Amino acid sequence: MGSNRKALAFIFATVFLDLLGAGILLPVIPYFVKPFRADATTVGVLSLSFFAAQFFASPILGVLSDRYGRRPVLLSSIFGSALGYFLFGIGGSLAVLFFARLLDGFTGGNISTAQAYIADVTAPEDRAKSFGLIGVAFGLGFMIGPAAGGALSKISLSAPAWAAGILGLATTIFGYFVLPESLPPARRRRGPLALRDFNPFLALRGALDRPALRLLLFAVFVFNVANSALHSNFPVFTSARFGYGPDWNGVLLALVGVTAGLTQGLMVRRLAPVYGERKLVLAGLVLAAVTFAWIAAAFSGWALCGALMANAVGVSLAAPSFTGLVSQAAGEREQGTILGAMTAISCLGRVAGPLWAGVTFDSLGPGAPYWTAALWILGGLWLVLRAPRPAATPRGMAASVGAVR
Repeated sequence: MGSNRKALAFIFATVFLDLLGAGILLPVIPYFVKPFRADATTVGVLSLSFFAAQFFASPILGVLSDRYGRRPVLLSSIFGSALGYFLFGIGGSLAVLFFARLLDGFTGGNISTAQAYIADVTAPEDRAKSFGLIGVAFGLGFMIGPAAGGALSKISLSAPAWAAGILGLATTIFGYFVLPESLPPARRRRGPLALRDFNPFLALRGALDRPALRLLLFAVFVFNVANSALHSNFPVFTSARFGYGPDWNGVLLALVGVTAGLTQGLMVRRLAPVYGERKLVLAGLVLAAVTFAWIAAAFSGWALCGALMANAVGVSLAAPSFTGLVSQAAGEREQGTILGAMTAISCLGRVAGPLWAGVTFDSLGPGAPYWTAALWILGGLWLVLRAPRPAATPRGMAASVGAVR
């Protein structure tokens, strides 16, 4: 029991520091790009490069964690993220910035492995409580990260990246000493690995071939298109419409993190056992669609703040509940594989979202990424309504998604 507590503490720290490091960069990425290119599309492409790399890496990490264990995958991915942050801080050219984000994406797909670790060490009836830790860590990291990034940017633009790299190294060292392996050899995937195991498209096809998952995974895709459009474009949007800089963007994104943490840490943990994940997904998508349209129509700081906080509630209701539904459909020997496939399709959405946001911003105006995001969300709502209902399983198995990084 004591070792499980230490392991869960490390998983909490991993997700918290991972999101803290990612959040630190959110307010400053557009200003790193500005000396080289000033258009919103370039900012979007830089953001999507991370998720493009993660798309190819996540199924690989999932398969490797099912075959060789969670510990080596978690530790190596955190260390790789630290190197990516240091390289981003060095910067110097647009090519270096892109390489840094690609390196971080290839090595940093650890959220699905963290979810699989929790599934390994907790009984089904206790997973709601344990998965709730990821939701709290996610919200706290995303709350503190942007605020810290805005504050550190007053020292220099590169200070947030260096701070994120140091945090990544500290987490790696912490995990080396406290993290036990969660997947015993008897429960690991057996047999030799083949090249097809490392093909993300085959991993996705395997998951999409399951009727119970197909429409749900498509809904996850469009949900991430909409949500990543907000996170990649937000500093550009607020600069154009409100004249905000990194400091104010950090404050607003911190409010989003507070709201997300409270929603996932308090509301979802209490509501999921009562209403089930499907109803929470539907309620969250409805609220997200309304509030994306609200953001597009906001022309005052107070209106924007209210829209962002309400949007965070909707997204935070839907995101962990999506993962809970997918987790229920996976066997104990394939948690890493199926959650890795879900992460991959989420990454495809996060690749499309920033590009969509940049192109619509440049061609249709500042509000376009947000009112079109509302339409994407409505499409996801339709898909969930048409998806087969999951078989009866223990409720409350919601897990946090590493959707916003």
